[in-house]
Amino acid sequence: MVIELQEDVLAPIEVKHQYAVVAITKHGVDIARRLHANFPNTDVYYMSKFERGDEREHNVQLFKNSVRMLFPALFKHYDGIITIISLGAVVRMIAPLLVDKKVDPAVVVIDDRGDNVISMLSGHLGGANALTHTVADALGANAVITTASDVQKTIPVDLFGAKFGWQWDSAEKLTPVSAAVVNEEHVAIVQEAGEKNWWMHDAPMPPSLVEYASLESAMAAKPDAALIISHRLLNEDDLVENHVIYRPKSLVIGMGCNRGTLAEEVDAVIKETLQELGLSIKSVKALVTFELKRDEPCFHDITSKYDWQFKWYTKDELNSQLVTDPSDTVFKYTGVYGVSEPAVRLYSGNDELLLVKKKSGNTTISVAEILF
Repeated sequence: MVIELQEDVLAPIEVKHQYAVVAITKHGVDIARRLHANFPNTDVYYMSKFERGDEREHNVQLFKNSVRMLFPALFKHYDGIITIISLGAVVRMIAPLLVDKKVDPAVVVIDDRGDNVISMLSGHLGGANALTHTVADALGANAVITTASDVQKTIPVDLFGAKFGWQWDSAEKLTPVSAAVVNEEHVAIVQEAGEKNWWMHDAPMPPSLVEYASLESAMAAKPDAALIISHRLLNEDDLVENHVIYRPKSLVIGMGCNRGTLAEEVDAVIKETLQELGLSIKSVKALVTFELKRDEPCFHDITSKYDWQFKWYTKDELNSQLVTDPSDTVFKYTGVYGVSEPAVRLYSGNDELLLVKKKSGNTTISVAEILF
């Protein structure tokens, strides 16, 4: 579908992520697609004349007519807008939309070669300076920051791990935790899952940021604030008051199902299983299955709903993996001894599964932590 932009009509956009990326040139489209691949917490918009045929797969929305008419909807729905448009043009287009630095979204500008990323609007309160660093890191570009206080080179709390697709559970404590980081108070960092290479600066981490091996040791140290990276459901009463929990994309779900299983049943099984295991659904990265199930509408519906990767494996690939309780019946009809268990082993690279296999109604489900 192509969005037909009209004067004084709010564009009917589909918002899935926290940030929007907008491009209007051929080179800009290349940069936008590359940025989305390295910074998944983005929705991409570009002109329909640059359509490549795989836009739905890459979370791209096409539009026609003046890009100026797209900005009112973007301002209304996104925390940040990343534009691959000249700085002067962006200034003119967004000027009528500006309200106050407390409510305006962050606006970042990238040049048409992707060499420079410029923090343009809402640098501090809106997070544009931190967003600029994240985007520049994702593109291997130069971050251009013009505010003096942002030379501290520390963790941007609202964007911590954003380039990996990490999400925070709640925005309630972002402000006090950010203040603790900026003011160099004792901030504990506990990482239980996810990518390890999250420090984005060439300078050492400030001594006020202290990494702990466990939540227990971190809380015993009585820090002023805490950054916690985990896919576990945590009892927040056991944590320091000012904390932010980040959900890394560190889990994969393997599933098999009977032909024609409803998406509602699959959704319910996934939620119930994750709750039983004490795991956050925000940390799921992918759903994997057998190639014979790649056209099941229920799997397409679920992965689209949660913006998960959907991957399937061949018979030979599945049969190359350990199956704890192989099924001769499944093999008779499909040529494989199992689906959900070997699929998550393949995707995660992990021999120790969080759930080997559970049969529930018309489905089987397995869960694994992804090894990074």
